[in-house]
Amino acid sequence: EDDFQFIFCEGCRQESLNLKLLTCLHTLCLDCLSENKPVRQCPVCRTAIPQASGIPDMDNLLFTNLQARLKVYRQIVDGTDLFCDNCKKAGEFWCSECSEFLCTSCFEAHQRYLKRESHEAKRVVDIRAGSAKDFLDGTRRSGNLSCSNPAHKNQTVSIYCRQCAKALCCSCALLDSQHSFCDIGSETRRRQEELSAMAQELRRQRGGVEASYAALQAEAARLEREQREMRELIRQRVEQLVRQLRREEEELLGLVEARQERREQARELQRVEGLLRRMEAGERLVEKMRLYATEQEVMDMQPFIKASLEELRRLQPEAAGARVQPGDLDECRARLQAL
Repeated sequence: EDDFQFIFCEGCRQESLNLKLLTCLHTLCLDCLSENKPVRQCPVCRTAIPQASGIPDMDNLLFTNLQARLKVYRQIVDGTDLFCDNCKKAGEFWCSECSEFLCTSCFEAHQRYLKRESHEAKRVVDIRAGSAKDFLDGTRRSGNLSCSNPAHKNQTVSIYCRQCAKALCCSCALLDSQHSFCDIGSETRRRQEELSAMAQELRRQRGGVEASYAALQAEAARLEREQREMRELIRQRVEQLVRQLRREEEELLGLVEARQERREQARELQRVEGLLRRMEAGERLVEKMRLYATEQEVMDMQPFIKASLEELRRLQPEAAGARVQPGDLDECRARLQAL
């Protein structure tokens, strides 16, 4: 199972029959691409998806076909639903060319009629004894291309035209004497070799990219370490200053409280403050009455409000009396100035 995790969607890590290959060469299923539509970026490497729909055009046929072939292998290993595709008897053989299970009788007929077609049917017990890689190697097909001519879809394709960049059957190649042809197998090998050469070049370039990535990681780690140390230093210094300020606060407040000789002064301050708040409330209520009150509300509430305002007019703050002189707090002001 671990060897074939690469055939899953790289977003949700699930099997899917609708795998799309992005230009960044990551593979995602349609569900993940649909969720990613507003962003239109590969969720793995953040490369932009050029299609306006956010859905790439290229299907990952390799991964999709591998999933289908591995599904057959799991079916053989588990021994479930192994029935002949022709007569529904117990399936004893598997033909990778026909993609069918065969019973013993159908296998004998299969071998007799298709012995010239190079169909190699294997025993199910032999497949079960082998590995998944052995099964995939045995099911690789080289002649599954179709002729580009619609009229020759059933013809065997073994020729490739370099000018047209198409696979052709023998009939099309014989009728076209102006183009040069090669064996489809050699063209397939050439393409594989071309991809391998490009992969090798990328591996050589990857060393420089990995070095840059490592340098960036080291720089990021250094910056993070310095920021962490600086944050800790700031926190410690601020805590130290806060403790010092709290001590100064307690001392100054104690000094101020000690110099207050009349508690009545604090009570008078509270009374005058309450008086001011009552005046503000009265002014505000009268203003709202003028703006929004109905005649009924004025008739009902005016006597009460009037009585409260008359009482408020009679209240006056007491004489200030002896207060703390400015000179009494000179020491506090000096220490505050020092802070």
